[in-house]
Amino acid sequence: MKNHDICVLGLGYIGLPTCSIFATKGKRVLGVDVLQQVVDTINGGGIHIEEPDLDILVKAAVQSGNLRAATKPQSAGTFIIAVPTPFIVCEGKSKKPDLSFVEMATRSLAPVVEAGDLVILESTSPVGTTERVREWLGDEIKKTGRDVSLDSLFFAHCPERILPGQMLKELVSNDRISGGFTPEAACRAKVLYQTFCTAEIFLTDARTAEMAKLTENAFRDVNIAFANELSLICERIGVDVWELIRLANRHPRVKILQPGPGVGGHCIAVDPWFIVDAAPEEARLVRTAREVNDGKPHHVVDQVKALAKALGGEPTIACFGLAFKPDVDDIRESPAVEVVNALAQCGNLKILAVEPHVRALPKRLHGKVSLVSGDEAIAAADILVLLVDHKVFKAIPVAKLAGKRIVDTRGIWR
Repeated sequence: MKNHDICVLGLGYIGLPTCSIFATKGKRVLGVDVLQQVVDTINGGGIHIEEPDLDILVKAAVQSGNLRAATKPQSAGTFIIAVPTPFIVCEGKSKKPDLSFVEMATRSLAPVVEAGDLVILESTSPVGTTERVREWLGDEIKKTGRDVSLDSLFFAHCPERILPGQMLKELVSNDRISGGFTPEAACRAKVLYQTFCTAEIFLTDARTAEMAKLTENAFRDVNIAFANELSLICERIGVDVWELIRLANRHPRVKILQPGPGVGGHCIAVDPWFIVDAAPEEARLVRTAREVNDGKPHHVVDQVKALAKALGGEPTIACFGLAFKPDVDDIRESPAVEVVNALAQCGNLKILAVEPHVRALPKRLHGKVSLVSGDEAIAAADILVLLVDHKVFKAIPVAKLAGKRIVDTRGIWR
């Protein structure tokens, strides 16, 4: 008998909610993470990331006896890979996918997989990665000398579609795609996710499933780039971009998104580069959108520096928000962090940061930036920079900001 029904590799923003919800539905689940501190926290019924109600779910899963965490995988009927897939910055502006975490997680399965097991890649990945997972695992099994045929294993790609801040709701209610290396693998994965998913699960092949996830995020990136480019144009010609978008969106077939300081998070800011890398000559619009959005933080920095220069001396700059989106603690690929870090490099500025959703600054800001409360920042700063539209920032009375120079990248302090 296998030790577990499911083994989930990677206990971050995707892996932890996934293995916890499986456990609360009666599955015996082992969650695997390379960080001992994460493993110990989860085994104690706690969480290491911020997400509404996740603490309740994890505690219930652990107390039920169905969820346990470890640093190495053990035997299971299904293995779900949910590790990060960042990118590597190359010469110029191009960025290539870094699949080292996926490869490491895949190879770690070689000592424990058995004939009939299902291996699911949940990590957002370039097209063809599921095939590479199969190849990596086959190569590692050969090294171990074990008699496990690749043809006896099932491989699928089932990308997540959940939004930080609404993960537990969307994990259950969003439609999903089950892309199999074979039709049987796709069907087996679908049956597994029907354990908790109440929405429709569509069957396809692994390559189409991989491209579907990339396409969803590239679509959003292109639309955000349009809004961000509009904001640059409007600044040049003296038009209020938020008023412009409000009026344009009154057209029944127009829905322009809101501009900001850039695009962050592990999905939208990363995934389009996977498409560009796969088809660089054809992905012209996708590349341009990425370049527009990647360039926006630099524009914000230039705005702040211009105001600071006009003030003279060594002004104090208070930056409101570090997360990549409102009301979460996730700072992955955050344009706000990029802006704050760039300002901290200037030397003649004192930088304060306000981020109610984190307890400590990211490492690259240590020693350069002070984390303070909103009231402290408003009292001390000469220039206020609104980078993230957290609810708590929206609630600040505009009268309280009187006399301050403001750079508002979200249009909430106008």
